[in-house]
Amino acid sequence: MTERSVAIIGKGMIGISMAVLFTGNGIPTIVLAKNAEVGLEKYRTYYRDLIDQGLVTERQAAACERRLSFTESYQDLADVEIVFECVTEKLAVKYEVYRQIEANCPHLKAIASTTSAISPADLAKGMSAPEKVMVAHPYNPPHIVPCVELVKNDFTDPEALEAVSALLEHCGREVCRMNKPAPGFIANRLQHALYREAVYMVEQGICGPEDIDKCIRSSWGPRYTSIGLFDHFDYAGLDLIANIETYLYPDLCNDTAVQPFIQERLARGDLGYKTGVGVYDWRQRDMDDFRRRVSAPYLKTFNWKLPED
Repeated sequence: MTERSVAIIGKGMIGISMAVLFTGNGIPTIVLAKNAEVGLEKYRTYYRDLIDQGLVTERQAAACERRLSFTESYQDLADVEIVFECVTEKLAVKYEVYRQIEANCPHLKAIASTTSAISPADLAKGMSAPEKVMVAHPYNPPHIVPCVELVKNDFTDPEALEAVSALLEHCGREVCRMNKPAPGFIANRLQHALYREAVYMVEQGICGPEDIDKCIRSSWGPRYTSIGLFDHFDYAGLDLIANIETYLYPDLCNDTAVQPFIQERLARGDLGYKTGVGVYDWRQRDMDDFRRRVSAPYLKTFNWKLPED
């Protein structure tokens, strides 16, 4: 845990959600970004949702907001020890951010990038002190979803890693550490392996998207909110699992490129919710209901140390 303010670089969806998380646990938080009013409105929207869900009171929300500040100057970050970098996925942009942080933060212990793709080894190339940089990849929205993947590079100082881990755990996050970097980290490797097989099943005419989604929701999906994958397969028996896999593995998808089912939609500009149509037609969906259902499984994990004043 840091006794100083935490800094967040960027006011996008992830950055502001992280600000909600930290202030919600009583930690003074400085967001460095232009157009502070836009970031503040996003911040207040998240808190209105938490109030509507009965997780936070109006008084607590006000106490949290008093711990939030915005700035456009790196000089205002002089007292921070931990910085979360939440800027665009371009190394040149990140490197400039790191240069400014190193020049203006004399107490710096760690820089944690929320990148979902870039290796910490590549991030470290932008630092004169590479031992202070790592990836801390959250899942959206980070103030609701507890998982954060913590990925070190070959130079990362164990004390820097512990500082970020302790801060996240103080805020009730489930910190999942990687022993070494790998593309996609942990959860996205698993998620996209599943998605590849699901797309393959649709392409092969085995079933439609609706029934795949229905099957996941009504079979093993809920199970893995209570126990883990290795828990379940150990409990079932590895001899049984090996017999199933011997029969099943040869029939599974092994594509190494984006599949035609998806490529056809990309070519049409059907990108999903953002364009109105993707695999599904989103234009008639109740999006308020959808957002509530996205958050619902995680609400039982809400365990903040909310300030009262």
